[in-house]
Amino acid sequence: MEPRKTNRADLERKRPVFLQLGLIIAISASLVAFEWKTPDYGNTVLPPRTGFEPDDDFIEIFKEKKPELPKPPATTIFNVVDKTTDDFPEIEINIEIDPGGKIEPYKMPEVLPDEPEAQDPEIFYVAEDMPLFPGGDAALMKYLSTNTSYPTAAREAGISGIVYVTFIIETDGSVSSIAVLRSVAGGCTEEAVRVVSEMPTWTPGKQRGKPVRVRMNLPVKFTLVN
Repeated sequence: MEPRKTNRADLERKRPVFLQLGLIIAISASLVAFEWKTPDYGNTVLPPRTGFEPDDDFIEIFKEKKPELPKPPATTIFNVVDKTTDDFPEIEINIEIDPGGKIEPYKMPEVLPDEPEAQDPEIFYVAEDMPLFPGGDAALMKYLSTNTSYPTAAREAGISGIVYVTFIIETDGSVSSIAVLRSVAGGCTEEAVRVVSEMPTWTPGKQRGKPVRVRMNLPVKFTLVN
C-alpha cells in the first residue's frame, strides 16, 4: 500500500501567505528606518585649525639665471678686386714645330729665391695713376713676344696653357716680389717668370701725386702651332 501525504504536510499550499508576510515585514522595516531620528546632542565644536609656517632661515630659494648668448663677432667686409684679366691682354706665344729639327735636352731652370714683401709702404692694387711700361701696353706685348721662348720640354710634350704671374712695381719703377698665380708644366712657368724679372724699369704708379707700390698681374699664353 503506497503512503500518501496529507494536505497539512503540503507546504506549497501556504506559499502565498508566507510571501505576503515577508513583503509586509520588509516594507514595515523600511518605513521605520526612514522615520528613525538620531538624538540631537547640540552643535559640535571643532578644534581650531593649525598651520605650519616654514622657517625662512633654512629654506633658500634660488632663481636660475638663463645663460646669455654670446654676441656675434664684428665682421669686416672686404671688396675683392679681380685684376687677373683686366691689367693686360693675354700675351700669346706661338711656336711652329719643325718635325725634322733637333731638340736640345731640357735643362731644369734655377729656382728663384722668394723675396719677402715689404710691409711698409703700403701695397696698392688700384692706384689713381697705374704703373706704365715704357712705351705703353703695345710695347709690353712686343717685349714679351720678342723675349719669350717656348721651352723645349713643353714643345716636345705638346704642353700649352696660360701662366699668370703677379709682381710689384716699386716706387722707383723696378719689378719685385714675383710670384706665380697659376702655373703650366714643361718649363712654361719658369720662362714667364724669367721674362717678367728681366723687364725694364716702369713708370711707377702714383696715389695723390706720390709714387706708391702697386701689385700687377700678367697672363702669358703659350700655344703650339702645328
